[in-house]
Amino acid sequence: MTSTDEGKWTRSDGDSWDIVSSVGYTALGVSAQRAVESERPDALIADPYAKHFVLAAGEPHLIETITKRDAPQASPFEYLRGMGMRSRFFDEFFLDAAASGIRQVVILAAGLDARAHRLPWPAGVTVYELDQPEVLAFKDRVYAEQGAEPTSDRRAVAVDLRDDWPAVLTAAGFDPSQPTAWSAEGLLPYLPAAAQDLLFERVVELSAPGSRAAIEGPTGTLGMSQFAKVEQKYRSEKDTFGKIDITELFYDEDKTPPVEWFSARGWNTQGLDMFELADRYGVQYPDVPDDIRELAGAMHYLTCTLPA
Repeated sequence: MTSTDEGKWTRSDGDSWDIVSSVGYTALGVSAQRAVESERPDALIADPYAKHFVLAAGEPHLIETITKRDAPQASPFEYLRGMGMRSRFFDEFFLDAAASGIRQVVILAAGLDARAHRLPWPAGVTVYELDQPEVLAFKDRVYAEQGAEPTSDRRAVAVDLRDDWPAVLTAAGFDPSQPTAWSAEGLLPYLPAAAQDLLFERVVELSAPGSRAAIEGPTGTLGMSQFAKVEQKYRSEKDTFGKIDITELFYDEDKTPPVEWFSARGWNTQGLDMFELADRYGVQYPDVPDDIRELAGAMHYLTCTLPA
């Protein structure tokens, strides 16, 4: 990935993207990993739409990822089946929240998340998907081509999270007086520190008692510079993101770890790292290098609950 590719892979204030450039491409790569995980005999998730998103985008490297490779894949990160475990964690979070009576779900930076279509939601659940207009338009086109029907009241909310998304969300029918289940999955590295704080502040402002949030984020022991160093050390063209250096899309700034941020505001928090998720889901993985182990151990899969 180079910054000379007409801005396709660089970040700037007010930048935007479609599904095969910048942050949009990472959503497509995640979809490819979900497709691979879904076809394993011991799959942790079932995402029947993931492969259709990849095929429809027509990106050759990712099409090869889902059609010509056996799992596990090349990168030590992918040997850990991180995407399968991450997706399973958020699946369970949402279904647990819905089982508790929560009927509003907000997926921040939804990308190609298909949970509004693939999870067995109880009656009356509304799922709001927030993302860039071009990403959601692509997603809707693929759903239409597949004749896909949502299993929830799905509402696609086309908005940039740097804009006044609470106003747009409310206009789409969101009720801040009702408990909500929020998710920030694979989002935080793409935000500057101030934007992360603003995102969390808005979530808190819109959350009625009993609301919950699931967040993937670092504990604070390792920053983006360390992540970039390890990622570049093991990066291979055979990896899902092999054609790009994903860390060039990240913001390497000091940020308050999500667990500290929400705990300080009265939310109850509970976090697991990747290895604890593996224990939970019975995932066996090979020995990994110490630097990979340190990095994976510093990533938190956090559940926050605002007392009722």
